[in-house]
Amino acid sequence: MHKTQIRAALALCAGALAAPPALAQNAPPTSAEAAKLFSFFITSAGPGKGADLGGLAGADAHCQKLAAAVGAGDKTWHAYLSTQAADGKSAVNARDRIGNGPWYNTRGAVVARDLAHLHGDTLDAARLGNNLSWATAFTEKNEAVKRAGDQPNQHDILTGSTPDGRAFTDAADHTCGNYTSSAAEGSAQVGHFDRTGGGNTSWNSAHGSRGCGQDNLVATGGAGLFYCFAVN
Repeated sequence: MHKTQIRAALALCAGALAAPPALAQNAPPTSAEAAKLFSFFITSAGPGKGADLGGLAGADAHCQKLAAAVGAGDKTWHAYLSTQAADGKSAVNARDRIGNGPWYNTRGAVVARDLAHLHGDTLDAARLGNNLSWATAFTEKNEAVKRAGDQPNQHDILTGSTPDGRAFTDAADHTCGNYTSSAAEGSAQVGHFDRTGGGNTSWNSAHGSRGCGQDNLVATGGAGLFYCFAVN
């Protein structure tokens, strides 16, 4: 081999050795690297009052509490929830509350690169949307959430959102009173994190719940869980 070729080969080897482990050869991150990247999870449990999360502030606080319990409290966490205009207050879009990404799960795998990728605003060369599915969406404890086919099925995730991550603008209640109601009546829009459920495969806007109480959410395939994203 020519000396110039040898030097070039050595330089490439040195560069590969210097590359961060999470990036070299697409190797999975170490635990420390995954913890640094960690910026997305499904709550391991809700507050326990159905869709009454204490409004957006209560939901955000719940995300923060769960994250802090696993050593990620130094990041600012927000719940992926939209609210509708009511009582003189403007609507809030879930997509406007969660930062700009990218977001990674507890194992260091990318869930979405940015807001457009998360919501399918833009598609990659393979025409694929985000990577959020039963294989990537875990709780803050790095545990799988029960999906369709498991007992009990808990794939309904509260979002109150349209597929593009925005608040509903019609007169119907899609948020159980902006997450303040645990009554048997009412409804909140949910998504299916496992991307299954007949024609309802949207991660963030599959259908409305049949009631706002904890028992109502359980009966329709949920547990009052929601998505949390690190905004920073």
